[in-house]
Amino acid sequence: MEQINLLNQIKVRNVHFIGIGGISMSGLAEILLSLGFNVSGSDIKSSDITAKLMEKGITVYTGHESKNIEGAQLVVYTAAIDAQNPELVRAKELKIPIMERASLLGKIMEGYPSSIAVSGTHGKTTTTSMISMIMLKAALDPTIHIGGVLDAIGGNTRIGGNNYFLVEACEYVESFLKLRPYMAIILNIEADHLDYFRGIEHIKDAFLKFIAPIPKNGHIIACVDDKNVCAVLKNTEHNKITYGINSPEAIFKAKNISFNEEGLASFSVFMYDKEIIANLQLGVPGIHNISNSLAAIAACYTLGCDIKSIKDGIESFTGTHRRYELKGIVDNIKVVDDYAHHPTEIAATLKAARNGNYQRVWSVFQPHTYTRTKHLLSDFVESFEDSDRIIVADIYSAREVDRGEIHSRTLAEKISQNGKDVLYLPDFDEIVEYLKENASPGDLILTMGAGDIYKVGEMFLKEKEMIAVS
Repeated sequence: MEQINLLNQIKVRNVHFIGIGGISMSGLAEILLSLGFNVSGSDIKSSDITAKLMEKGITVYTGHESKNIEGAQLVVYTAAIDAQNPELVRAKELKIPIMERASLLGKIMEGYPSSIAVSGTHGKTTTTSMISMIMLKAALDPTIHIGGVLDAIGGNTRIGGNNYFLVEACEYVESFLKLRPYMAIILNIEADHLDYFRGIEHIKDAFLKFIAPIPKNGHIIACVDDKNVCAVLKNTEHNKITYGINSPEAIFKAKNISFNEEGLASFSVFMYDKEIIANLQLGVPGIHNISNSLAAIAACYTLGCDIKSIKDGIESFTGTHRRYELKGIVDNIKVVDDYAHHPTEIAATLKAARNGNYQRVWSVFQPHTYTRTKHLLSDFVESFEDSDRIIVADIYSAREVDRGEIHSRTLAEKISQNGKDVLYLPDFDEIVEYLKENASPGDLILTMGAGDIYKVGEMFLKEKEMIAVS
């Protein structure tokens, strides 16, 4: 692959990443390493991701110290990095060029004539992974940058040829406005990240700005089941390829939908209401994944992928890590982990679980950020309708400071007032003990959240297995 122009423009070879252990930052670091640049980075703690980077020859420092950037000619940071981070402060003192993560991603994308950006409030990682599988089956040799771990590419990044670059486009702080894709996919638009956005109109305006630079020969792939997506589409003259399950206006549609006992859907894909593209069996549960697969099919069909590759790619996809990921089964109790942290995602995940044949569905939920929990509190309360038992852990603060405005106990109380069986348990060990005493054969334990709640499922499985052996 030819050297990308982005760093030649600023004449650098040594690039340092602050927060290199992040899923996106680590992937960008790998891409630059593959292009011949000297890469280093730091993160607050070591992880499997940082270990993998070190195995590839990247220098990774544990902890943030000003001396870590010695020799750097460019420093890359994320929106989550505090302005007082010692490495960022030192870079500014030394007048070393700094670049935000999304800007670097945008610059890299400029080197690929067929860049594809997957956007939306929910489903980005799953849809990007589905598209990845199809493009690989079609031998398009894409470079891929996903917000999750896909076993088929051995991680979250794949270095491919110099034509196709497939990425997730995150709307938080409008970072996706730094991207200039040839094809943009809009899965859905809902209220989220209200620590930044002023409301849904602000969010819709951001998506409109995101698709504005798409070239005249480019495409927008959009879900017309979503009213906010439709509102955005009305204000653009771009080439629009639509899909949906319920909308009669959709070009690509799913019909003849049925679910097996594991909640996996079978359906037929129609184009213009008459041409059957394929009959498909999904390897991931839930009606929301039918919609995600339609987005992937519409995108890849538009790119020229053949029907066999589309069918093989979709049917060979069995999920990414932390997206309805089976963690294990012990004493006929199934443990699944999911990244769901928005009310719509929780409801969709639980609806998918309900299609399975379980005695009871347990939700072990860790709210993610104080602002999201506060602003969407009533929606969270309603989202657990399909759960039999609910455990709420403490809020995962992520980038935020607790200002005392919201607490997980409040969420649990309001869910209880809604007639659901709910318990607030702040400690992971306490949650595991409660599950050990109360979960029964035939139950599903579903851990949900974007923080570290997955550890509960892993701890439960380990302790139950130890009991079985003793």
